[in-house]
Amino acid sequence: MLILQNVTAVQFEPAAVQNGVDIAVEGSLISAVGAGLAARHPRAEVRPMHGLLVMPGIVCAHNHFYSGLARGIMADIKPCPDFISTLKNLWWRLDRALDEESLYLSGLVCSLEAIRSGCTAVIDHHASPNFVGGSLDTLRRGFLQAGLRGITCYETTHRNGGDAELEAGVDENVAFARRIDAARAKGEEPYLVEAMIGAHAPFTIPRKGMELLREAVQATGRGLHIHAAEDRYDVSHGHDVYGQDLIERLASHGLVDDRTLVAHGLYLSDSDIEILNAQDAFLVHNPRSNMNNRVGYSGRLGAVRNLALGTDGIGADMFEELKFAFFKHRDAGGPLWPDSFLRFLWNGNRILERSFGARFGRLAAGCKADLTICDYDCPTPLEAQNVAGHLAFGMGSRAVHSVMVDGRLVYEDRSFPFDVAPIYAAARRAASALWKRMDELDRNGAPA
Repeated sequence: MLILQNVTAVQFEPAAVQNGVDIAVEGSLISAVGAGLAARHPRAEVRPMHGLLVMPGIVCAHNHFYSGLARGIMADIKPCPDFISTLKNLWWRLDRALDEESLYLSGLVCSLEAIRSGCTAVIDHHASPNFVGGSLDTLRRGFLQAGLRGITCYETTHRNGGDAELEAGVDENVAFARRIDAARAKGEEPYLVEAMIGAHAPFTIPRKGMELLREAVQATGRGLHIHAAEDRYDVSHGHDVYGQDLIERLASHGLVDDRTLVAHGLYLSDSDIEILNAQDAFLVHNPRSNMNNRVGYSGRLGAVRNLALGTDGIGADMFEELKFAFFKHRDAGGPLWPDSFLRFLWNGNRILERSFGARFGRLAAGCKADLTICDYDCPTPLEAQNVAGHLAFGMGSRAVHSVMVDGRLVYEDRSFPFDVAPIYAAARRAASALWKRMDELDRNGAPA
């Protein structure tokens, strides 16, 4: 047993603050929360916390770890006057240039930076058209090496290779899910990484792709993770080619249920939102990415029953994401206050519960010991009524002191238990090689 002694326990939903309590951890679970636990368990390992804030783990509900080596990119990128040209000129070139080494290092560095920012879990969405088979296992290696909990999937699409590409993407999703099931049944490794069934966006998935995705969802018992209505083009394409709204189209193929994760959703119709709400599905809001891509803003966040926050590949600093989400909402004249956005942040834990079949997001006995620990020095009283205000206007990732995942301290006193310098050095070399490969791609997207 490990006891975190004398913490300030901060709950998000419902908001609560308890001063001077202990948290006992046995295995991967919290076993007790209360005063004086250390005295009651003299044989336990005790870590004095001196009043540090301990919160339920923070979750990034939509990310792209394959983009980790794009920071400061110096490839020859053509002008990107709109969202589709940004995809074609930057991201769809980068994902085609990925190989196993660059993907592994990209995912590992992103995992480390997520932990350093206070995340205990990241829900990832992956694409690497020239390295499909085994790509999700490569990402899983990075999650496990860093100690980060995660869910990942492969981005099914036909944009590069038609039906063959559709089938390869679905096959990788299904094979990965089955490998997770087999490893879990054997108890081979810590159960830290789960699977979803990934798809790019409705405008790059024809009818056959939708049918393949439905079969994959049914065969694996996993939920669909897809972008939708990130840009108006997706909506227009759906109306033009299929005569349907986007979520209506997904639902017509049996792809919307309580494990479905839809990213962005800026231009969903009223009926689309009604379908998501009726099926208890999740929508993930990615404000910084939306601003960066100039795709617009949805003023209907409050209409969505299950809303979570993600970064869409812009790091994994969820303190920053919450702030941008709130301030953009206020700037757009929105009515929501910080407490709503704190609930959106906490909702990532509900997604974990549905995928891992365990309890997350609370400091209570029987819940997973995924904890974010901060040394935020409050300049004003910290009470249940103002926890959200402290996160929106004060606390940031600079306050992250330690991170526990599945009962193990993977980051303690701002340090990892292994030397990360060689990893970053290798990542820099891989990034330079990746950028060079991007410039070597011919007009058809195949390596020159």
